[in-house]
Amino acid sequence: MNSNLTIISDYLSTITNNRLLSHYNGEENFDFFNIKTPPIKDENDPFTSFLKKHNPLPEEYLTICLALIPHLLPGFLSKIITNNLPQSGDFAELGGVKGEGNRGFLPTGETALFLIAGEDLQKRKEALNLFSKDHWFRKKGILYLDTVKLGNSKTNGKLVLDSEYIELFTTGKVAPPLLSTDFPAQLLKSQQSWKDLVLPKNTFEQLDEIRIWVEHHNELLEDWGMSKKLKPGYRVLFHGPPGTGKTLTATLLGKQTGKDVFRIDLSNVVSKFIGETEKNLSNLFDKAQNKDWILFFDEADALFGKRTNVRDAHDKYANQEVSYLLQRIESFSGLVILASNFKSNIDDAFTRRFQSIIYFPIPTSAERFQLWKNAFPEKAELDKSIDLRSIAQKYELTGANIMNIVQYASLKALSQNTNKITLNDVLLGIRKELIKEGKVN
Repeated sequence: MNSNLTIISDYLSTITNNRLLSHYNGEENFDFFNIKTPPIKDENDPFTSFLKKHNPLPEEYLTICLALIPHLLPGFLSKIITNNLPQSGDFAELGGVKGEGNRGFLPTGETALFLIAGEDLQKRKEALNLFSKDHWFRKKGILYLDTVKLGNSKTNGKLVLDSEYIELFTTGKVAPPLLSTDFPAQLLKSQQSWKDLVLPKNTFEQLDEIRIWVEHHNELLEDWGMSKKLKPGYRVLFHGPPGTGKTLTATLLGKQTGKDVFRIDLSNVVSKFIGETEKNLSNLFDKAQNKDWILFFDEADALFGKRTNVRDAHDKYANQEVSYLLQRIESFSGLVILASNFKSNIDDAFTRRFQSIIYFPIPTSAERFQLWKNAFPEKAELDKSIDLRSIAQKYELTGANIMNIVQYASLKALSQNTNKITLNDVLLGIRKELIKEGKVN
């Protein structure tokens, strides 16, 4: 960013100095559009990649630089203003605010309008488009004006560059957000691969349809002109018994397509207070918009369950939550995966809008045998009395059950200072899983 920073600061200095001197001397003869947008030298910098991707107009480039500079050189704009207007305590036309914990000049929408158009009403009117809801700044969640008190001009709002772009431009990378009350979702990662996932052939075929959508939906919507006919995102329901691979599948879809997968923590989303659930959902979807993430709602029944007949105010607001969620999911441009143990628990309004509904069954004996073979550590040695094929045929277990059993038996071996897995420990592990599920006493 160092070479680009010099270019940005020199460019802003030229624009600001010329506009201030022209206006302060009573000569409105400075034309912003006569100043060429500077070429960028650092080809490997994320800021350069951003400019190449979006190809901003001169007024857009200036606004982005204005919003970015306080995060790179906090006193930069204050110094320019002081040098140009040493006798002026304030300069209303330039806008600007002072933030909490920041004594420097923070540019507002008014700052951008002044530098671009001065007091030319027609040019100012045209430049206002930079802050409209239809401008790509706002649509792509890149830049916006902070809210102002009722009665104030919206252009008095501070220029706010999305925090992830600030992080990208200043550090070169963006760390994924952490689970918190403000962001009720957790990034899913796995060292496993598709070979570790044992599913029926038709389930894999359906999963491949999702991969195809992820890889080609932009071409379909933009190049083939289907954006006018199709809703932007893709909605999928995974349903089936616990432990059959729904979460792992969602994680591996992200791993295969190079996209972050976030599992939504519904305990931090659903609230007993009226309006809070919608607010939490709004924050989540606003954060996820334009990020190219996969959103995974595990145990989705809690949020996507069937609407009820209205018997009291609680039912009324619960139904409103479902309706609001339906609206936000339909407008989300990425992949949304819901997971439930039972398809019948999900509201019909959602199931009608799924592009794909995929069943994850209890594995067959042949599939269980494959899961058993894949599950044990390479360093482990199985006792000769262990017949995995026979165990797979006898015990109806899920992949999650099998991994729990392997963990139990492996830890028992380690506690005995050996790498040999005994049949007794495997059978004890199986019994523990069956007791948990109420299948034996």
